[in-house]
Amino acid sequence: MGGHGEGVSLEFTPTWVVAGVCTIIVAISLAVERLLHHFGTVLKKKKQKPLFEALQKVKEELMLLGFISLLLTVTQGLISKICVKEDVLMHMLPCSKQEAELSKHKNVTTATKHFQSLIPIVGTTRRLLAEHAAAEAGYCSLKDKTPLLSVEALHHLHIFIFVLAISHVTFCALTVVFGSTRIHQWKKWEDALADESFDPEAALQKKRVTHVHQHAFIKEHFLGIGKDSVFLGWTQSFFKQFYGSVTKADYVTLRLGFIMTHCKGNPKLNFHKYMMRALEDDFKHVVGISWYLWIFVVIFLLLNVNGWHTYFWIAFIPFILLLAVGTKLEHVISQLAHEVAEKHVAIEGELVVKPSDE
Repeated sequence: MGGHGEGVSLEFTPTWVVAGVCTIIVAISLAVERLLHHFGTVLKKKKQKPLFEALQKVKEELMLLGFISLLLTVTQGLISKICVKEDVLMHMLPCSKQEAELSKHKNVTTATKHFQSLIPIVGTTRRLLAEHAAAEAGYCSLKDKTPLLSVEALHHLHIFIFVLAISHVTFCALTVVFGSTRIHQWKKWEDALADESFDPEAALQKKRVTHVHQHAFIKEHFLGIGKDSVFLGWTQSFFKQFYGSVTKADYVTLRLGFIMTHCKGNPKLNFHKYMMRALEDDFKHVVGISWYLWIFVVIFLLLNVNGWHTYFWIAFIPFILLLAVGTKLEHVISQLAHEVAEKHVAIEGELVVKPSDE
């Protein structure tokens, strides 16, 4: 008798249960909304405009996810009543039908286990969804057909899209946290230069000779195995990203080059603060889920075919991109060193590189 309660409709559910559940849901939603509002107010007070704009993008993504959730909920009945011939649904399956048949005695389908490996769902299936799916299957079975997409499949798709979007925003936030932590480690070099009252103009006017090939920046990026070979140069850049990717000599030289190229009128520029602002400005562009990312998700869902091991291969894409970007950045620094070292043996004043957008 106790089991029948799981399928009771709202009209036969005690009002105190309905009111209590609604209160909890509304309270959690309002708490999250006020927390985001308070966070935005703090960012405004601290004049963190890029981060505030990023927060607004997060709110837009949450609103989009809410609309997707509403759309799936409202249309799930209509979608599950779209009936097609069973042969149409026998191609490009995420999981094997044979394996599903073998696991039927455990009352868990292979498809359910497939999605639950990504999204932890309490229980193997919900009675309400099962009853509704059975009803829709009966509707299509009268026509000797099968539902295009069952209610249970829509439920899994609903959770998959939601978790995917939230994970994207979370990983973007973690990227900024790790990037900020890394840049913060360079602050001691900026403070040291400020304590020395370092003036780029005065440094250039000093009547002292800098032997280019003896400079620490040149030694690290020009001299060595990658000097005369393009292939070895890229190889060195690849491995350099894993240890000491930016040294004090790199920071001081690149800082001076940036100031002399872009900010000659402000020789006391706080380069560290500039990089932090640049990082925050980039964050507002990457935190949102762009249209091409949704296209990537759709392509991924299309290619998630049994035997293709899409989950395995797709994991290499961000890893390869990360290594490629790190290698490219190290190679850019090496190229700046090469441009100076190949033209000069000794220069008057400090070593200055010339960064460009090429």
